[in-house]
Amino acid sequence: MLNRRTLRIKAMQAIYAYKQAEGSDYLLALDQIGEDFAPDLMSMEVQDRKLLEGKKQISQLLFKEWYETKQFETEEADKEILNAVNRAIVTYQNQVKKDYKYYGNQMLGAVDRIYDHYLASLQILEVLVSLIEDEEVKKEKRFTAASGPDVKQFLNNRVVQKLLGNKSYQENIIRRNISWGSDISAIRQAYKNILKQDPEFLSYLSIPVPTLEQDFEVVKHIFKNIIFKEKNLQSLFEEQDLNWVENKAIVKSLVNKTIKMFGEEPQDSEAGSNDIALLDLSANWEDDRAFFEELYYQTLQDDEKYETMVATSVKNWDVERVALLDKIILKMALCEMHIFRSIPVKVTINEYIEISKLYSTPKSKQFINGVLDKMAQDLTNKGEIRKSGRGLIDNK
Repeated sequence: MLNRRTLRIKAMQAIYAYKQAEGSDYLLALDQIGEDFAPDLMSMEVQDRKLLEGKKQISQLLFKEWYETKQFETEEADKEILNAVNRAIVTYQNQVKKDYKYYGNQMLGAVDRIYDHYLASLQILEVLVSLIEDEEVKKEKRFTAASGPDVKQFLNNRVVQKLLGNKSYQENIIRRNISWGSDISAIRQAYKNILKQDPEFLSYLSIPVPTLEQDFEVVKHIFKNIIFKEKNLQSLFEEQDLNWVENKAIVKSLVNKTIKMFGEEPQDSEAGSNDIALLDLSANWEDDRAFFEELYYQTLQDDEKYETMVATSVKNWDVERVALLDKIILKMALCEMHIFRSIPVKVTINEYIEISKLYSTPKSKQFINGVLDKMAQDLTNKGEIRKSGRGLIDNK
């Protein structure tokens, strides 16, 4: 299932994308100034190219000054230059605001799509049932006996029946508009060329009256060894989700837990499979989603504050030379230490060290560890980090 480390990683990726976009917005603002002072080739008047070039360079220098300090020298007498700089600032600020919201929404959408993949994976069973039913209809219309295994036994699989008849499953499929559409051909090929020749599946079909455990085991086998392993299906999943390599383990975990739920005898004799609710992305998804959103938005809102804190802490380094991803990791860790009072500092530090191992440079682990350890100690001593909750000291 989805855990908070995965959420931290996805927030980090969104912040990294935002930072890249922010750099592009800066360059676009400089380009806009260049266009403001470009010679008008349609004008009948002679253009003073030297003067225009000079105004462009002054305007771009003033914009760069504003970008670095959030202010610029306003004693410049030339109104044309001031207007160009102010227009560039407004353009830049508006675009950055859009990017801030855009990448936040993209981040949430990316996580939301994991749930869609979970539902779509379960729906493959529905597609398989439909393919088998179609085959059975065609068999009845044939004048000669059909070749190949008799697969209609699978239609009686109780795990499949309970899942496909489940109200929560049906509602989610409809509400989220889950459908394989034209991609059903990949499932059809896997069914004909792999599943119908699979020894374990054929062995299951030969059992006169399978137990619930046997029903569960064959469904588990289909997901584990065919749906989540077959080459063409994996290529299709990767086309549908650019982060499939990262998300596959989450989807597999959700699917495995779901079929296990439907493969168990109900403890309460009155409880039916229709009452079973499908899993959420995590055990406490509402809390995790709030953590996820706040981590992204708050880290960016307090970016300048954290930039200063990092610069102060790495005195022997030029902060500009610190890898962008390392800076993002440090800022996210600082944000988490400050605003999430129930998460122990050691947990935060360890999580971001592990993330740096996976995504940053080989030396980042030691760098992140050393900087965060020192900063956490300094901030705790100053009373700027307050933790409260079970097993934590409230140093308010």
